Amino acid sequence: MSGLIGRKIGMTSIFDENGKNIPCTVIEAGPCVVTQVRTKEVDGYEALQLGFDDKKTVTKAAEGHAKKAGTVAKRKVAEFKGFEENYKLGDTITVEHFIEGEFVDIAGTSKGKGFQGVVKRHGFGGVGQATHGQHNRLRAPGSIGAASYPARVFKGMRMAGQMGNERVKVENLRVLKVVPEKNLLVVKGAVPGHKNAYVMIEK
Repeated sequence: MSGLIGRKIGMTSIFDENGKNIPCTVIEAGPCVVTQVRTKEVDGYEALQLGFDDKKTVTKAAEGHAKKAGTVAKRKVAEFKGFEENYKLGDTITVEHFIEGEFVDIAGTSKGKGFQGVVKRHGFGGVGQATHGQHNRLRAPGSIGAASYPARVFKGMRMAGQMGNERVKVENLRVLKVVPEKNLLVVKGAVPGHKNAYVMIEK
């Protein structure tokens, strides 16, 4: 799927023509530079490697890779397939790649929430009683079901642990506005990640 690399600016809301308030996310999408062209003859598949956001401190390898495309090293690099246009090394793809009204998929890394218990992480109800000596069991997981057989904990058992900080893709978000002069894309609903987090926008 063709697309662009972007940065999540934050959330806001706009009113549609019927006066309905729509929550939306503002994304700085591009401009992205084509830093490498993958071909079937050389790589076995066709894709474009795009770079976004200039990097200040760079390694010699990254500097040399970007120099081939006539640009500076980028902080975020990703590959996209399925571009209908024939882009060449060094070409720039802007937010005008998207059209108002179409639907896009957006992938990013969700906010990390640290080590969380079962009530927050999995929606458990806790033990649920405050009597019979239950002075500190309100948010406890309860029994995990293992006895002399199987004498172990099954894989995938819902327990406390690290929550968030995972790659998440939200599909079919409608493009509400494209602002080419500011490289902004406004999509309906929420997208994963904190403010200023990088996201992949796919058509």
